[in-house]
Amino acid sequence: MDSRLNGFAAAVQPVATTTIQTDAAGLEAGEVRIPVRDGEMSAYCAKPAGGKKLPIVLLVHEIWSVHEYFKDVARRLGKLGYLAVSPDLYQRQGDVTNLPIEDIRKIVATVPDAQVMEDLDATARWAAANGGDAGRMGITGFCWGGRITWLYCAHSPDVKAGVAWYGPVVKPETELQPRHPIDVAAELKCPVLGLYGAEDAGIPNDTVERMRTALASAGKPSEIVLYPGMPHAFHADYRPSYRPEAAEDGWKRMLDWFRRHGVA
Repeated sequence: MDSRLNGFAAAVQPVATTTIQTDAAGLEAGEVRIPVRDGEMSAYCAKPAGGKKLPIVLLVHEIWSVHEYFKDVARRLGKLGYLAVSPDLYQRQGDVTNLPIEDIRKIVATVPDAQVMEDLDATARWAAANGGDAGRMGITGFCWGGRITWLYCAHSPDVKAGVAWYGPVVKPETELQPRHPIDVAAELKCPVLGLYGAEDAGIPNDTVERMRTALASAGKPSEIVLYPGMPHAFHADYRPSYRPEAAEDGWKRMLDWFRRHGVA
């Protein structure tokens, strides 16, 4: 087992007592290896045991990469009948499992968006070849992965719907991350649901409203929910930021979004 897929990331310790633990009964769940252009990429996959032609959810990790929270979210989706797969999208740049947040940010800054899009394409192909239905594919991501969700929905014509949990929509341009969600609002190839906290110190409300305006101007059937009083990472049950009511509401909205747009 790849060490980066074991337990919670060191940077999120201590883990909160509210952490949800989902068993793997009835599931095929564990590490998988996904062929990519220059080798293989680690990922965690959960799906109903023996399932075929399952709806696919690409699950895009936070800044901490694929740790226990993401494995649990994958199992939650697996219990609902999805093939959920979460690839380690930093693998070429480094293992962030045991690093402090300052060092993690340095590594993440070296991850090209183009590489991430290509690796998610590879993940989608793998899922379709391993029990998934390529015609019923969605994507969801949290924080760092929320931003990536917006970008991937502008990149891939194969995704039916996306759900972005508190992903930044406006950021400075860099050579490796040249465009951001607000820049691709008019290019979205599927409906995206954005779930944001109004008290998120890292994602100002005015940027969320700018994204809403960009979506409306482009005539895109996407929506944004801004939860009053909610902080960043309100779904992260292993952190003090966890807010059960908003987390549960967002989860229900996500599942409904997938159903409404042909993923489930």
